[in-house]
Amino acid sequence: MRHSRAWKAVGLLLLCTAAAGMKSGCVRKSDRNQDEEGGKIMIEDVQVKHVRVRTEKSFGEVAAALEARMGRFDPAVYDQLRRGDAPEAVRARLEGMVGPSGFMLFRTSDHGALLRLVGQKKKAVQYLVGNPLFAIQMTQHDVRAGLYAPLRVLLYENEDGKTCVEYDRPSSLFGQLGNANVTEVATMLDRKLEQLVAEAIQ
Repeated sequence: MRHSRAWKAVGLLLLCTAAAGMKSGCVRKSDRNQDEEGGKIMIEDVQVKHVRVRTEKSFGEVAAALEARMGRFDPAVYDQLRRGDAPEAVRARLEGMVGPSGFMLFRTSDHGALLRLVGQKKKAVQYLVGNPLFAIQMTQHDVRAGLYAPLRVLLYENEDGKTCVEYDRPSSLFGQLGNANVTEVATMLDRKLEQLVAEAIQ
């Protein structure tokens, strides 16, 4: 029942800026490709589906709910891999870092605090969220998936004092790679991210 309410909430609040009928991960090659000394620079236009959610809950309530549903990533795990620790042991440690949502929190960036440098008082925090075990399911097929893993989620208070959450839909980010194995995992991330946000705002 709780998950049903969560999905209903996100269904009512999701606003995608992408045009209707636009396919995830659609890439149009640009004529701006350039040959530069030492290599070729390729520039492509990528269509990304963007999600915006607005809620009546306070910024603090949503922040606390998001963070409670995520584990915490410990970068020391990289040292274990570099020194050759058993993969099973490293995997078990990563599994222990996962929160109820399936995600871990890698880092926060307090953009609201930074805006005080220009005399503005706003609430805005960017969350870097993901799960290395999900990431390697994609990067093993195409290492370029590492560009978008972990994912970014922005929580902020808008000009009307309403709390908003925004992020780019994972399937549209990873879908541009054109790899079915990557897209399958990215589609799963769509659902997990939607559920995380839905439960945080309910």
